[in-house]
Amino acid sequence: MTTRSHLTARNVVALSFFLNGLCFSTWVSRIPEARSGFDLSNGSLGLLLLTIAIGSLIALPTTGALIAAFGTVRVVRCGALAAATGLLAAAIGLGNVLPLTAAGLFVYGVGIGVWDVAMNVEGAEVERHLGRAIMPRFHAGFSLGTVVGALAGAGLVALDVPAVWHLSLVAVGALVLVWTTAGSFLPVAEVPHADRPGALGAWLEPRTLVIGVMVLALALTEGTANDWLAVALVDGYDASHSTGVAGFALFVAAMTVCRFVGTGLIDRFGRVQVLWSTMVAAGAGVLLIVLGQHPVVVAVGILLWGAGAALGFPVGMSAAADDPVHAAARVSVVSTIGYAAFLAGPPLLGFVGDRVGTLESLLVVACVLVPAALAVPAAREPARR
Repeated sequence: MTTRSHLTARNVVALSFFLNGLCFSTWVSRIPEARSGFDLSNGSLGLLLLTIAIGSLIALPTTGALIAAFGTVRVVRCGALAAATGLLAAAIGLGNVLPLTAAGLFVYGVGIGVWDVAMNVEGAEVERHLGRAIMPRFHAGFSLGTVVGALAGAGLVALDVPAVWHLSLVAVGALVLVWTTAGSFLPVAEVPHADRPGALGAWLEPRTLVIGVMVLALALTEGTANDWLAVALVDGYDASHSTGVAGFALFVAAMTVCRFVGTGLIDRFGRVQVLWSTMVAAGAGVLLIVLGQHPVVVAVGILLWGAGAALGFPVGMSAAADDPVHAAARVSVVSTIGYAAFLAGPPLLGFVGDRVGTLESLLVVACVLVPAALAVPAAREPARR
């Protein structure tokens, strides 16, 4: 039965996802500025962005154990604190002190990874209590945060507002809101210490690993747009920085809408059929962006790519958390594998872009989606297996 505490927890988790996305897209809106301010090549920019993924991958494998020991409330608060601290440091160094920006992005990566796993575990708990698919809507909250952050970023960049004021305001505001609201999370099912599944055990489960591979490919599909879409529009179509950020905003707007609509589609058709359909849309969208050569065609491609990239990560999190006893460990494993896309993606696309062009390098996404489709059946709901 749905109670007031369940609805409050649902709203608070949605807010946490929103703030996570807001922080991320606030940084993304300043990526073109980071490249020009530090005079970086695409490959060097990819290495700078790599620091975020390295920080996350170091933190992610232990986050499941931290949640089991301390609960989601404390872990999500600590993650938000680290993310805000890192974003502040990156903002102070932007355009002036490259090592400080890189170090700040590393700490931000640690925080955002811990925050991500904790809010996904809590989201899965809320989903179980409500008895229906709702994880995509939590991720829609993340996407809505990225839309707000991208639009605000495009406007502030056009107005020449200094990055340090922009990033600092968002970081501090997000931290305050997460810290004050996380106390309304639902308690995750307690497991006696002796009965807790080991973190290593989850790494040996074939289904968990296959789900992780699926999330890896779909995280690359989403992450490539986060890191490179604005830059690709600037390089490939000679767009202004603000226009490139607006293109990214269109992408995340399409993701947000699809994540709201996707919950009903998943309940009706199941995870597998919906994921296969969205992967086709993402591949078609990338082809239109690269080959379209007309603003309307490119805009349609961005919409298709955004819709196609919308459901992979949230469905993967739900699939990993099907068993509440193993949820924290398995979500930690799947998140770690998925975040490897953020580790490999920026430098891979950067080096490919240096050789074939930034816009053309996006075709890597369409190529990755083809073998990834084979992993989708592992995410099938328990009742449909």
